[in-house]
Parts: sequence; C-alpha cells; structure tokens
Amino acid sequence: MDRLELVIRNTEEIVTLDELKGLLEKPRPRAYVGYETSGKVHLGHMLTANKLLDLQKSGFDVVVLLANLHAFLNEKGTLEEVRKTADYNRDCFMALGLDPERTEFVYGTDYQLKPEYMLKILQMARNTTLNRARRSMDEVSRSAENPMVSQMIYPLMQAVDIADLHIDLAVGGIDQRKIHMLAREELPRLGLSAPVCMHTPLIPGLNGEKMSSSKGNNIAVDEPAEEIEKKIKNAFCPAKVVENNPILAICKYHVFPRVEAGMAVKRPAKFGGDVHYENYEKLEADFVSGAMHPMDLKKACAEYMIEILRPVREKMG
Repeated sequence: MDRLELVIRNTEEIVTLDELKGLLEKPRPRAYVGYETSGKVHLGHMLTANKLLDLQKSGFDVVVLLANLHAFLNEKGTLEEVRKTADYNRDCFMALGLDPERTEFVYGTDYQLKPEYMLKILQMARNTTLNRARRSMDEVSRSAENPMVSQMIYPLMQAVDIADLHIDLAVGGIDQRKIHMLAREELPRLGLSAPVCMHTPLIPGLNGEKMSSSKGNNIAVDEPAEEIEKKIKNAFCPAKVVENNPILAICKYHVFPRVEAGMAVKRPAKFGGDVHYENYEKLEADFVSGAMHPMDLKKACAEYMIEILRPVREKMG
C-alpha cells in the first residue's frame, strides 16, 4: 500500500483529492482532529484516531485539539469538568498508539481566549449568517431544536482553530462536513488559508442506530474485556445484512486497519472450521453469502477488539 492509498483508506470524502496529493509533497504537513471533551472516548472517536495513525505513517505531523472550551459552549459541563475530561481523553488517545514524537496535544483554553483569536471570531461572525452557523451545528449540537447563542459560536471557533493551529489537513467524521466547508469558504475572506478536508464515515451504534453516548450503544476504549465481549455478543448483526451492521463496521474500520496479518475466525469443524481473511472484502462476501454465521463473527470480533484495546485498559486501569 503506497502513501496515498494509506492516507485515503476508510474515508468517505476528501475535499479535494488533488489538494491532498499536493500535501504529500510537503516535508511535514500538519493534520488535526478536534475532539470535544464531553465524555468517554469510544469507537466513534477511535475511527478518526485510526486515521491519524495512517497519516503519521505517511509523514504527517498530527495535532489533537482537546476542545474543552467547545465542550463548555455545547453545554457538556463546567470548565473544570471538561478540563478533567480532556486530561482523560489525552491519555486514551496516546494509549491508542499515536506517535509521541509526531503528536501535539493542545487544549482549547490554551489559546482560544486570547484577544487576537477572539477578533478573528468576531470578524467571521460579521460574514456568517445565523442560518449558516446553525446548519453547521445541526449534526453535532445537543439541542438542535432550541440552540443557545454559544452553540452558534462553536462552528466559527472550529474554523479559526484550523487557521491558528496552522493546519493543512482537517480530519473529522462526515458529521463535521458543514463546519469544514464553512472554514474552507470563510477563512480566505480573513486572509487565511483554506484547509484540505478529510471525512471518515460514521459507524452505527451497537443496536444498529446512530451511535450516541447517551444511548449507551457504543464501546468505550477503556472498557473491561468482559463488557466488550458482552456488548458485541448482544449487538445487532442480522445474517447476510451489511447496512447498519455494527459488527461488520468494527471489523472494517478497527480490526483490519490495526491487524496486518488479517482476521482469523475460529469455528468447529462441523461449521466449516477455522477461516482466515486477508482483507475485509472477503469477510463481507462470506457474511453476505451466509458462509459466515453472525455468532462466529461476533466471537472473533470481540477477541480482536479486546486485544486491540488492551493497551488502553492497562494505561487507564
């Protein structure tokens, strides 16, 4: 797999591919993800963390914004509470394997309260309609029906973050697309560079619905092994169905990117015996055809995820 293939694997959209290819010509381009520090780090966050690992292997320096001030504005706790969560988040992301030599962690409150930062926010506010700001927040806001003014400031800050942190490539889930497009359009109006944007898919929750911490349909990266096994065993995984199947998504986006040898599924001889998959596509094909039973897949998925997340449990335990 060459550098470009590694960078773009498991992404849903890149704006634009030609600009991304240009970044690969730079000696040490800078990529970033901003994580709102509002709770446990789970498999949804881990998807973008996996992408940061790919980027580091491809020569990128990585900035992780621990967005504690964003979390405060989005009503996720007091400043003291979200700072404590940010410290926990930092330890989890390091345990997930980020290279300490090429990873810079930044707390939002380290720079977002400075006068020059706030002036850019106000300048952008003059150029952005309320409807545009609200649309940008629709996918990430807790109270989209009746948002607070603070939540309308949120996307403007996220755009200015990209400029102030000197970011070449902004990475996020596809739910961040509207905010990233706001940054691409509005930063040049302030005389600042527009970022290249990379969006990863959103994996379904364990019940097949949208993943949400409030619904408890996800797996925290520091969860006990027995809980991981229990949750995967009880997860939604209808036979031969790919759409909204969280077990297949976990295999595709978490197991195969981290296990170079591929994925082995152990089965009794009467059920076909053990089988090894070099890539996800072969696994999916067997599942769709019925050659792979959901319970066999769940058991293998749980075993791999327990091992993949072991360093996090050990660090956070």
